[in-house]
Amino acid sequence: MNRISLLSPRLANQIAAGEVVERPASVVKELLENSLDAGADRIEVDVEQGGVKLIRIRDNGAGVLKEDLALALSRHATSKIKDLDDLEAVATLGFRGEALASISSVSRLAMTSCAAGESESWQVRAEGREMVPELQPAAHPPGTTIEMRDLFFNTPARRKFLRTEKTEFGHLEEVVKRLALSRFDVAISLRHNGRVIHQLRPASSQAELERRVASLCGPKFMENAVALDVEAAGLRLWGWVGLPTFSRSQADLQYFFVNGRSIRDKLVAHAVRQAYRDVLYNGRHPTFVLFLELNPADVDVNVHPTKHEVRFRDGRLVHDFLFRTLHRGLAEVSPADQVEAGGISPPGLTQLDSGPAAADQGSSLQQQAMPLGFSRPAAPQPTPGRVQEQIAAYGALHPPGVAPNIEPATVAVPPPSMGYGMPDPTASSSESATETPPLGYAVAQLHGIYILSQNEQGLVVVDMHAAHERVVYERMKVSFAEEGITSQPLLVPQSMALSSQEADCAEEFAELFRQLGFELARMSEESLVIRQVPALLKQTDVEQLVRDVLADLRVLGDSDRVQAEMNQILATMACHGSVRANRQLTLPEMNALLRDMERTERSGQCNHGRPTWTQLDMDALDKLFLRGQ
Repeated sequence: MNRISLLSPRLANQIAAGEVVERPASVVKELLENSLDAGADRIEVDVEQGGVKLIRIRDNGAGVLKEDLALALSRHATSKIKDLDDLEAVATLGFRGEALASISSVSRLAMTSCAAGESESWQVRAEGREMVPELQPAAHPPGTTIEMRDLFFNTPARRKFLRTEKTEFGHLEEVVKRLALSRFDVAISLRHNGRVIHQLRPASSQAELERRVASLCGPKFMENAVALDVEAAGLRLWGWVGLPTFSRSQADLQYFFVNGRSIRDKLVAHAVRQAYRDVLYNGRHPTFVLFLELNPADVDVNVHPTKHEVRFRDGRLVHDFLFRTLHRGLAEVSPADQVEAGGISPPGLTQLDSGPAAADQGSSLQQQAMPLGFSRPAAPQPTPGRVQEQIAAYGALHPPGVAPNIEPATVAVPPPSMGYGMPDPTASSSESATETPPLGYAVAQLHGIYILSQNEQGLVVVDMHAAHERVVYERMKVSFAEEGITSQPLLVPQSMALSSQEADCAEEFAELFRQLGFELARMSEESLVIRQVPALLKQTDVEQLVRDVLADLRVLGDSDRVQAEMNQILATMACHGSVRANRQLTLPEMNALLRDMERTERSGQCNHGRPTWTQLDMDALDKLFLRGQ
């Protein structure tokens, strides 16, 4: 029988290194966190061969005293916590006291430091083999330099699992980017094999913050981002979220920080997915750089050795706060904001403007979600009482499937005397600018699919089906939430044949169908009769609509899941109730749709996440035709 014995310090540190030091990027993360905790405002990172051969990090922080240098390489040695009270409210990035010991056990480590107020500098060295630190005098300015060479030189089994130099440096650079985003007040430089990769200056003003984010996340992100800054119930969320039209195939542009610590949390990811559910294209991932600030005692960061995961004391409060803030921020981006910002993709953010306050958890939410600091009046919300009028505005003149004859004069720009609201060409530019709506006035319809509109900036192209789908969807949601959907009995009840499973599903969810405005009655094992339909969808193919809703119900499962996915069902109904391609609209109908888009939340995307309109300004049009060149 094997006897129980204590592990040697070297073996214990190597076991800990398996948790803390996965690859060179892990080393950089731990050392950068130590520099930030030391109060450094200037950090230089030099790496060679992806960090496997060399990692050198210099900072101008508080430094380490001579008496503490050797102790710093011991396990569970830290200056950041003293007792249990400190552990329950961790305010530093590092605190476990394992990083330096773990790194020195699998590499050749040298740490040189000059403590604040000291005139002498000292260096401590340790190699993984003996783990006996060697102390000697050295020359060094105030601060600390840590140099790690030959990672995993004494553990070849670990080293062979490392990837190529390019891959390892990619992970390392990502760590530097996350730390640079978490601390805008710190200057950070990164060099690889002697080549400068990043040279970031401290950022204090809003413009400087945006420049740093653009340099790390790309200028396109900032051109398609919305600024947020919201406080409520002891929580603050600020940062930038990408517009739904600026999505990615991978979740590689998502940065979330809790009290300055970069995390990946399932609760946060779920809240973000819910906020984007109505506006993001299927299979795409949102983009964001967000910072959550809360009382350190309300979050536990000591749940994983790498500190990537956290646990919130009140997870439901945090989840609801994140969801409502992001959902509201995306909803408040209107065509007026985007046109003023330069098109469907606002090119930048200059300041955080105060938006309307909203009650939340007994506190007021100071909403701020404006591209380019554009201040606009609150857009009128769609009223439930006008839901039926929405369909009438576009369907009363021409029944579905019937394309009326359009005279050539109909598609021309109407003069002011025709009463279509077009501004007088002879009016002054300032007067015209105040009268022209953000999406302008319709001038034509292209192939029965797109509406061409003229505004102050140039040409607006609108996908009429996608735009109408969003308008109908938002109004149906408001109507359903506030007063229920108004129903209309059919003069002649409509029978439909279907499978017994579908008929059983219709009976099971009869109450849900009544809430949606339908009255269904089962006539036999495989037939139903439709007696009542939603009034706003009376012009649609009701039988096909019922089949689609039944298909959704059978996939979603029980009634609890149906309630959670109610918006998805409403989206299906809105899609079938929207104007179709090749439907000829008159100029008044097209202009009515443009005005509704300006008043409707999330009108920049349809229910499936596709863009509903785009802007071509005069400069872009001039470039197409080489005007002025």
